[in-house]
Amino acid sequence: MSKDRRGRIPLSLRRDPVPWDRQRPTWREARPALIAGALKHASARPSGNWYVIGGSRAIAPGASFGRKVAGTEVVVWRDADGLLRAGPGACPHLGAPLRDSPVRCGTLVCHWHGLALDGGPFAGWEPYPAYDDGVLCWVRLDAVGGEAPSDRPVIPARPRPAAALDAVYEGFGVCEPEDVVANRLDPWHGAWFHPYSFVDLTVLDTSGADGSDGFAVEVSFKVAGRLVVPVRAVFTAPEPRTVVMHITEGEGRGSVVETHATPLGEDRSGRPRTAVVEAVIAASDRRGFAVARAAAPLLRPLVRASAGRLWRDDLAYAERRWELRSTGRFPG
Repeated sequence: MSKDRRGRIPLSLRRDPVPWDRQRPTWREARPALIAGALKHASARPSGNWYVIGGSRAIAPGASFGRKVAGTEVVVWRDADGLLRAGPGACPHLGAPLRDSPVRCGTLVCHWHGLALDGGPFAGWEPYPAYDDGVLCWVRLDAVGGEAPSDRPVIPARPRPAAALDAVYEGFGVCEPEDVVANRLDPWHGAWFHPYSFVDLTVLDTSGADGSDGFAVEVSFKVAGRLVVPVRAVFTAPEPRTVVMHITEGEGRGSVVETHATPLGEDRSGRPRTAVVEAVIAASDRRGFAVARAAAPLLRPLVRASAGRLWRDDLAYAERRWELRSTGRFPG
């Protein structure tokens, strides 16, 4: 692939499209032990007890945002300077759900009796460390994570914010984070399970499955008909609940897709629920990409819709994996 792509059209025309049922089977390469090994290495990496709670834009000034993380109620909001604040989601007075409370001048005001929280300790209410990386917001829950805490979350290498376009998708499934991560550490399913998006997928290297570098793949993103965009990418798992796809060659080189799996807790039937928060951070050295960045408010819903289509399938994959594991029927 050429290193200078500024003046070249990124699309390629597939000369001899292969029907879905005639593509090369990948089940031999997608060895359960290999995927399980990669998952084990990912699970052993430290997270510092940080959990993605949502996209940065989802937590707007003047409003609170609440979510359960591993059964723990969490509320986040922005103070008067726009900084992220976080803490327990129950009011220390009589337990009101703070996720329903307004924010006035950067102070969270309980809607039951007016107790005001500025983000500091108050009457047994202790704040949680919070971090906004500009795309995603994180909260540190030491009692939940049980690891040695870190000052900031493990954030993958990304394109420069000023030169990138980002969009965040959220989905929810009946499964555990490891089922989401295992799905992402199985790149072999792409062209079989998502033929509307991926074709000609080849896993080039699995030497990184031992925990070093990850899986290297060559794949073409389907545009329309026989038109595709070929790229090379590497999948890595920098911490237990995150898998990142880095585009290393081809159109959008340097772009990343970060998939974060946040445990929510159990539903009323006692089944685990997990939130998938996926950040697409796109970059390009093409002159016209500045126009795309300027049109970001119009493009973000399209990016989220594309991610949503993939995750409707992939969450079904993750939910099936959890169902089989929970009933002792998972192979291997």
